[in-house]
Amino acid sequence: MQVNNKKLKTVIDKNTFYFYNPSFQESYESYINSLKETLLVLKNTIETQGLKKQYFESLLAEKENGLRALLALTGFANESLKRLITVVRVSNNKELTKLLYKDKWAVNDDNANLKEWNDAKIITLIKNNSHFRKGIINLFFEGSTIPFLAQTLPLFELKKLSISKLKFEVPAMIDTLIRYKEKGSYSGKAENNPEYFLAEIFNELKITFERGDLTELFKNEPIAKRTMDFIIPNKKNPKIIIESSFLVTTSSGQGDKSKTESNIKKLISKYYPKAKFIGFIDGIGWYVRKGDLQRMIIAFDEVFTFHKDEIERFKKYIKKELKK
Repeated sequence: MQVNNKKLKTVIDKNTFYFYNPSFQESYESYINSLKETLLVLKNTIETQGLKKQYFESLLAEKENGLRALLALTGFANESLKRLITVVRVSNNKELTKLLYKDKWAVNDDNANLKEWNDAKIITLIKNNSHFRKGIINLFFEGSTIPFLAQTLPLFELKKLSISKLKFEVPAMIDTLIRYKEKGSYSGKAENNPEYFLAEIFNELKITFERGDLTELFKNEPIAKRTMDFIIPNKKNPKIIIESSFLVTTSSGQGDKSKTESNIKKLISKYYPKAKFIGFIDGIGWYVRKGDLQRMIIAFDEVFTFHKDEIERFKKYIKKELKK
């Protein structure tokens, strides 16, 4: 007891509250200060000489952390930029292709085996390919005017592609601060996830549903079972079972997920042979992992995306199935 009390006293009395590595703190402060000074110089140039794309092109070409500075100014996350570049690569939108000079830097892309570019690849292209560099700047200057991006990007992200931010206008800077602060809250809101959206559809159609474990799987397959996103009309007598997977990032876990869904399909077929197993599979994360996607869709009786046309098709489908 005395030994444990001594250990407890050590943790309480010698608690540092926050850990930090002093040498790392100093080096990272230098990095932060570099971004700040870079943006202050750019701000002064724009205030004295006017807003010109060439200043931002020089920022990317000449400054080691030029892209980071541009992202900090606009509040656009590095991961979001990588996703957006992938969207541009797979898109056949003519206006977007022209604005970003896509034919000058995405010439060897194979959509069937497309992989997302890492940071090193993007930085190398920025430094060595003037068309890619100009395209990135055009994205921040004019991206919000492209109907395709207006329909594809969430409004929360689209608002970051604002020319007023590039002018260092105070309201735009405040907007950037707010979006930085609220990003986590925005992402975590239930109303912003696919399951909430589907639940609203069921409520609109006056369709009852439950979530959780299917009764027979819970009793007979406690290890292999998994909780279901939607069970219509209920767990005891399901007619339609729905799983939703919307991925904006890629990972090796997608292969495991596709195997899991295949196993669940076998269990559903065994215990509920008349029930339909439906998948909502969407997002750039699946688009660029077509091998995993192919294995994933095999597990379902039917699949849908969250495209407005697909939502209408789903509504008709579910009405028809429930009438049987």
